[in-house]
Amino acid sequence: FLSPGFQVAPETKAVMKWLRSIPFVLSASLHGGELVVTYPYDYSRHPMEEKMFSPTPDEKVFKMLAKAYADAHPVISDRSELRCGGNFVKRGGIINGAEWYSFTGGMADFNYLHTNCFEITVEVGCEKFPLEEELFTIWHENKGALLNYMEMVHRGIKGIVSDKFGNPIKNARISVRGIQHDVTTGN
Repeated sequence: FLSPGFQVAPETKAVMKWLRSIPFVLSASLHGGELVVTYPYDYSRHPMEEKMFSPTPDEKVFKMLAKAYADAHPVISDRSELRCGGNFVKRGGIINGAEWYSFTGGMADFNYLHTNCFEITVEVGCEKFPLEEELFTIWHENKGALLNYMEMVHRGIKGIVSDKFGNPIKNARISVRGIQHDVTTGN
């Protein structure tokens, strides 16, 4: 997952510890510089390939999550070619991260591989470092999409895994036939 010699920043280690201690289900990382929603894997299965589609076993779920955000975002869902060059219009505003560009050490990949949390990355605007006066507009463009994404937490199967006495079972492994990626129950 990480290159040899890769140094993990103290704040990143703290987030990793936090993610392992609380059974988060969804998260989103907000970036700037484009208008697109990416999903794991961000690191190509073939490190020599720069733009190689690298799906997780949960590809369909990740596409659904990314689409839920992109479709609710007024600018990302705009079919105009004039925004940020319109690079992702034909893709519906979403792309597999490694297919866009591959990088190692991303939180979305970490979350998927080491926790139960599914994370997307949202590029919230064309400017990498927007001006302060642009932030209010960016917030309003993303507010509805963020809420729509958060509501996705209610999709799928949920419940409590318990023993025959009704006691919850911690760290029970849950497998879904046809998806080679298990999740575990929380505390």
